[in-house]
Amino acid sequence: MGGSHQHGHHGHAPDGLVAAPIERILRYAVIACGLLTVIGLVLLWPSGDRSSRDPALLDADPIAARVQSTSVQPCSYDATIECSLATLSITEGETAGEVFTFEEPTSVAGKRLAAGDDVQVLASTAIDGTTNYSFYEYERSTPMLLLLLLFVVAIVVLGRWRGAGALAGLAVSLGVIVVFLLPSLLDGNQAVLVALVASSVIAFIALYLAHGVNTMTTVALLSTFAALVITGVLSWIFVRLANFTGYTDDSTQMLDALQVPIDPRGILLAGIVIGSLGVLDDVTVTQVSAVAELRAAQPTLPSIELYRSALRIGRDHISSTVNTLFLAYAGAALPLLLLFSEAGQSVGSIATRELVAIEVVRSLVGSIGLVSAVPISTWLAAQVLRPHHAEDADHTAQGVAPLRDESGSDA
Repeated sequence: MGGSHQHGHHGHAPDGLVAAPIERILRYAVIACGLLTVIGLVLLWPSGDRSSRDPALLDADPIAARVQSTSVQPCSYDATIECSLATLSITEGETAGEVFTFEEPTSVAGKRLAAGDDVQVLASTAIDGTTNYSFYEYERSTPMLLLLLLFVVAIVVLGRWRGAGALAGLAVSLGVIVVFLLPSLLDGNQAVLVALVASSVIAFIALYLAHGVNTMTTVALLSTFAALVITGVLSWIFVRLANFTGYTDDSTQMLDALQVPIDPRGILLAGIVIGSLGVLDDVTVTQVSAVAELRAAQPTLPSIELYRSALRIGRDHISSTVNTLFLAYAGAALPLLLLFSEAGQSVGSIATRELVAIEVVRSLVGSIGLVSAVPISTWLAAQVLRPHHAEDADHTAQGVAPLRDESGSDA
């Protein structure tokens, strides 16, 4: 999710000057990007008309229940097999207090129901009119809310105003995905365009909320857009060259069964673009801050030397970030990799299976996007932060504010 992942080493105010022509170019560029984003929002805004879809194909709303007791006894359908028989009671809705049982073989791996567990169940009506209940999921809202609270406290305590801005950007990211991205994709709009427009909205709001409206944030924003376009183009090319179908999980097949007008390959592309955004803005913000710090330390350093010095910092950042990105994708696909390895398939065979190849392409394309973000953001920031000379004092110029929190202290 874009805008929520930033490093905390933003620089002091540089002594370099931003020439008025460069300032105007930046302003016009960000205004143009903003207008394109607004046009995209208008053209791709979801209609909200999906009444023709059959809701019966989807799961009903789950109902809260609690496990009262459990016991081990022969299964009702086969006395030679032991089952764990759980007695549950409904805890919400019109049927609150109703008691029913649920059995599962003790040979099934994983956690079994235990007395006191809060769970969710699904209700279905049999032909004779009786209501049957089936296990749906464990109730996880309490631990997840606790973890969310700890996350918010940690971000605000350590990040102060900038942390609060990052949280606001995170909330905006979630809102854009729920209100615009998902409904627009369900309407059958072109997935890559929808993803780029959504990413643009997220980047605009998240970056300016977290770092303030200033020239250096604008440089980071424009650099993010440039790297995002590169990522989107590469994704489009290689998803087609690799002949991906996009039908890799039950969710895609269910959407197809619901006759939702989506392009599975387009959804795959959109996922790559959205997934790259959060790391891209981290890289661009960090690089712009590195340039600002170097300029503050060496006000007279020529722009080309400033670029080379900051690029060396970027190389270190990229080496760790690319590895992080790869490990994140590998971790997500770990059960699948274990399954294929158990089947005795070779590494080459595993890597070219669509389920794994998608993650490989996602990782490599995202990494190329990250690598491109470093020279783009470094070069643009070096052009913006001009060397300071004594004769510049009389020139028309504007001081550049650092990426600071609202309290005025360095992050």
